[in-house]
Amino acid sequence: MAHIDFEGKQVEIDEDGYVANLDDWTEGLAVYMAEKDGLTLTESHWEVINFLRNYYQKYQIAPMIKILVKEIGKVMGPDKGNTKYLYELFPDGPAKQACRYAGLPKPTGCV
Repeated sequence: MAHIDFEGKQVEIDEDGYVANLDDWTEGLAVYMAEKDGLTLTESHWEVINFLRNYYQKYQIAPMIKILVKEIGKVMGPDKGNTKYLYELFPDGPAKQACRYAGLPKPTGCV
């Protein structure tokens, strides 16, 4: 299995770049992964990342984009619960990219 060298530790990742062990995730790792992708995580990014981590803790599943948009809309309102806004934050795909930064598995239904 592949890995990321981070803070003197090897963090295992799967073939798609998702953290293999949820317990290996840290906020610092999320920042590192985002920086490698050319992104700086802002408060808006963290809202989505923390939402996803809470969602996963509750349902034990990483939501696909359609569900992510709907659920964020319920909690954060229509300004944030829409595809355009989420793609501005996570241009490589809000569900896939945000879940990767959140240390979660690849969302269901994502290819």
